[in-house]
Amino acid sequence: MRPAFLAPNLIDHFYRGGDRIARLRGIEQTSDHQPEEWLAATVSRAGQSDIGLARTDGGELLRDLVAHDPAGWVGADHADAANASDTGILVKLLDARQRLPVHVHPARAFAATHLDCPYGKTEAWFVLDAEPGSAVHLGWKEAVDRDELDRRRDAQDSEWMLSRMNRIEVSRGMGVVVPAGTVHAIDAGIFVAEVQEPTDFSIVLEWSITTSTREESHLGLGFDEVMPAVSTAALGPEALAGLITRSDLDGRSDRAESMLAPAADPYFRVLHAAPGSRGVPIAAGYSVVLVLAGDGVLAGDEEIPVHSGQALAVPAGFGAWEVVGPTSVLIATPGVGWPRSLAEGVVT
Repeated sequence: MRPAFLAPNLIDHFYRGGDRIARLRGIEQTSDHQPEEWLAATVSRAGQSDIGLARTDGGELLRDLVAHDPAGWVGADHADAANASDTGILVKLLDARQRLPVHVHPARAFAATHLDCPYGKTEAWFVLDAEPGSAVHLGWKEAVDRDELDRRRDAQDSEWMLSRMNRIEVSRGMGVVVPAGTVHAIDAGIFVAEVQEPTDFSIVLEWSITTSTREESHLGLGFDEVMPAVSTAALGPEALAGLITRSDLDGRSDRAESMLAPAADPYFRVLHAAPGSRGVPIAAGYSVVLVLAGDGVLAGDEEIPVHSGQALAVPAGFGAWEVVGPTSVLIATPGVGWPRSLAEGVVT
C-alpha cells in the first residue's frame, strides 16, 4: 500500500487565525477565520456530518479508504478499533490569532457512560511557532471549590478562571500534554500541531468569547451532568512538569525523537525525524506525517518523494519505512498498543 497525500482541509471557526497554516502548507485562506486544519481526519466536527473529514489529493475521503481496507490501513488488530474507519488519532494544525476559551474535554470513562463513545479527548500540543510571551493555561494552580466554579462559570468570570490556572510561556519545540478533564486555554500568537483522541467533545466554561451559547457548551447533557467530568483538583508543579517537554527542532539525528512526555503514550505519540548521516527508521503502523521543512523521501517498499508543507496518511500496509534526506518531519501515531488497548479497557 502507498501513503496518501492529503488535500488542504481548512476549517472555518469563531476565532481568527490560519495564516501560518497557509504559509506552511502553501495554500491560500479564503477567510481570516480559518485557524484550523484537520489532517487525516476520519471523524467530523460535532454535530456536522462532513465538516472536518479529510480527503486525499485525488478527492477521496480518507474515512472511506480506511473503512474499505481497515486491515491494510490500521493493521491486523483492526477489529479492536471503535469502527471500520477508526485510525485512533486526530491531528490538527491550530494557529490562534486570538485567545481560545477556557474549556475541558471529557475522559474515556465519562464518554463511554454518557456519550456512547470509547474515546474521550486527551490531547497534546506541539509548538511550531509562538510570539514572545505567549502562553498556554493548563490546570488549576490550587484546588477550586466546585460550587464556586459553577458560580464563576455562570457569571462568565474569565479573570477568575484564568487567574487560578497555571500559565506556561511556550516556545518553538515545546510539547504539552493535556489530560482529559483538565481545564485549558491557548493565548493568541501560538501555532501548534495538536494530536488528540479522535473526537470533538468539548465542555466550554467560557462561551462568552465564542459564538456559542450556554446551551451549546455542555455536550447537550446540561452542566449538572457534565461538570463531574471537569477536574477541580490542583495540577501541582511536579505533575505539571511531567506533562511538558522541550525539543530542538533544528537538530539532526539518526533516530526518531519523541516530542511528548510519556503521559501521552497510551493515547498517541508524536515523533520528529530529521535525518543526519543516514535514514531514520520508522516502524510499520498507521501514522500521519507532516513535512515541516526540506525535501526528502519516505522509503519503504517504494520511495515516496516529499517536500515542505505536505501532509500524508501512511497505512500500516506500507510496512516499515525510513525518512531520508535533508528534511524535517513530524510523525503522529496512535497510542502504544492501539487498537487492542482500546478494546481491553477504558483508560481514564
